[in-house]
Amino acid sequence: MQTIINRFIKYIKIDTQSDPNNPEFPSTKKQWDLAHLLVEELKEIGLEEVELDNNCYIMATLPSNLDYKVPTIGFISHIDTSPDFNATNINPQIHKNYDGKDIILNAEKNIILSPNYFEDLKQYKGQTIITTDGTTLLSADDKAGITEIVTAMEYLIQHPEIKHGKIRIAFTPDEEVGKGAHLFDVEKFGAEWAYTMDGSQIGELEYENFNAAGAKVTINGKIVHPGYAKGKMINSMLIANEFISGLPKNEIPQETSGYEGFFHLHTLNGEVEKTTLEYIIRDHDMNKFNNRKEQFQQVANDLNKKLGSDLVLVEIKDQYYNMREKVEPVMHIVDIAEEAMKQLGIKPLIKAIRGGTDGSQLSYKGLPCPNIFAGGHNFHGKYEYLPVESMEKAVAVIVKIAELVAERK
Repeated sequence: MQTIINRFIKYIKIDTQSDPNNPEFPSTKKQWDLAHLLVEELKEIGLEEVELDNNCYIMATLPSNLDYKVPTIGFISHIDTSPDFNATNINPQIHKNYDGKDIILNAEKNIILSPNYFEDLKQYKGQTIITTDGTTLLSADDKAGITEIVTAMEYLIQHPEIKHGKIRIAFTPDEEVGKGAHLFDVEKFGAEWAYTMDGSQIGELEYENFNAAGAKVTINGKIVHPGYAKGKMINSMLIANEFISGLPKNEIPQETSGYEGFFHLHTLNGEVEKTTLEYIIRDHDMNKFNNRKEQFQQVANDLNKKLGSDLVLVEIKDQYYNMREKVEPVMHIVDIAEEAMKQLGIKPLIKAIRGGTDGSQLSYKGLPCPNIFAGGHNFHGKYEYLPVESMEKAVAVIVKIAELVAERK
């Protein structure tokens, strides 16, 4: 257990937060810091064809130890950390034999991780849990996945009696800002299919995800001295409030679940002269997704008509699509992962992702790529936590998948 803890902490101590506003690739230079460390570590444990390209993608190979050919498979995780919350100076706290009660993350700031609010905590009573100190996120998304893949490859190398075919692994930059698969070379990777280790709680197995778009609303106003503003001032912030109110108030992340889509306002910057709103638009069903984008634009159109001028401008860009369309024709790859979990005594939780992974884009690039749990909870914030036993189980699932594929003569 301590080995996997040490490896995870080593990775999360390196700040790899990506930047959604930087068009460069990768979006932050600090992602290279972890990439270079990983390259050296992969070589040290004995992987072959270890390569770091000019775009910060890492690929490596564990050669087959079979005397017959089986499909080449892959495992993928991402290097970067979410820009949604502070990721600098992560100070993880380790809670052994968790007692099922409140965990005080930061006494000074009264930040408490409570099972009364985060009910999933209750299932990890008696286990070892890694948390934040309340001032940063944990970066389990997706350094838990990286830890699990590296550990599984090291285990297979150290146990040559476990039979497996050729395995390719990859670590990508900028997944959190929607660019993780943009420059991924599927042909060079050379796998018939792969799995992203980027899910949450133990047992998760996913081959459906949101269709996703990002939207930016720019509202132009007119500043005039408030004492002489009658009939002249146009306050863009008040128009922004009308725009926000024009969308369904209950179709937001905190009011939806399952297959329900949403509009999520995540950034607002405003002055009288100009206000910008940044949204993400999500839905699993493609028709509903397209309708959402039309509805979003219509709110702007209605406001412009009311104002008598095109003061509200909307830009919508698709980000990724539901991988289900690409995975269903090859459902045996999901079946293998499900069987691996069952053989390890893990109850598979097959459900749709309320988000996306590199796998959604990779599936559309010709690499079918379901998603497997990495073990973390409450990603992208100070309440993020990770049961160590879930990481260990994820390692076991990777190894078992390799074994099951080796049996497919």
